[in-house]
Amino acid sequence: MKPAFLLSTVRSQLLRPRLSSPVGLLRTMSYTARQVGPANSLDYRVFIEKDGVPVSPFHDIPLFANEQETVLNMVVEVPRWTNAKLEICKEETLNPIKQDIKKGKLRFVRNCFPHHGYIHNYGAFPQTWEDPNQTHPETKAKGDNDPVDVCEIGWQVSYPGEVKQVKVLGAMALLDEGETDWKIIAIDVRDPLAPKLNDIEDVEKFLPGLLRATNEWFRIYKIPDGKPENQFAFSGECKNKKYAMEVIRETNEAWQKLIAGQTAPDGISLTNVSVAQSADKVSAESLDIPAATSLPAEPIDKSVDKWFFIAGAATA
Repeated sequence: MKPAFLLSTVRSQLLRPRLSSPVGLLRTMSYTARQVGPANSLDYRVFIEKDGVPVSPFHDIPLFANEQETVLNMVVEVPRWTNAKLEICKEETLNPIKQDIKKGKLRFVRNCFPHHGYIHNYGAFPQTWEDPNQTHPETKAKGDNDPVDVCEIGWQVSYPGEVKQVKVLGAMALLDEGETDWKIIAIDVRDPLAPKLNDIEDVEKFLPGLLRATNEWFRIYKIPDGKPENQFAFSGECKNKKYAMEVIRETNEAWQKLIAGQTAPDGISLTNVSVAQSADKVSAESLDIPAATSLPAEPIDKSVDKWFFIAGAATA
């Protein structure tokens, strides 16, 4: 049997919790991930469908999953403990997930001892955008031109294209090559620990060492590729939930201006099937989205499994 994240079509079902749940009723909708081409190849794409209709994970999936706006939708790009650098493609129609390419080669994140690949389920919030035209007043750096990144810290390993419902716990401000690159810490609302994690201090209480490891990983993960250590704003401090939600709302406002044509897209595909205020809204039937395939993953170079030992990096 193939792993779940290699299946051509997988279902992410929004469940209705009991009325007594602190998150309230979640909006019921069903997302599937349509895999096109073999994983670990230049042709690999993961398109997102809502009730069988192709949608943009950047523009069509709502940011909030409940009316109280306490639960958010997260689009998973990279499953925990994997190395392929997958991301929502801003430039292609309907923004499928694809593997990043540099100098014609697929990008893989190195294993920086003691970490293996990505150490969280890593993805993005839909309907957010870190505006590269705006300098954040506290980080003193412009946005990185991407949706806001999310580190989901629950125990289950996800798959590319899964749409998870998460609650926000805090935020780190990575300064990646001079740009503000927010990393939101969140947890799947269905995780057994979710009821106990309500703000950033709860993470250290119930998951001791995780925030330290997260900071370390983002600092060092590019060093094996010859790049300098990344830096953080706020001396690496992880801001609390309130601050993180302010960041998310600001980036949602930036996305609203982008999708409404008030900000130049500069190569970003704004094609969508549901955003009323967008001039780029089209009917799903007018789009030529490739059919799903069930091809096996391409083999990858064994060098991807190599450990890199970086002085002072191993967590205690």
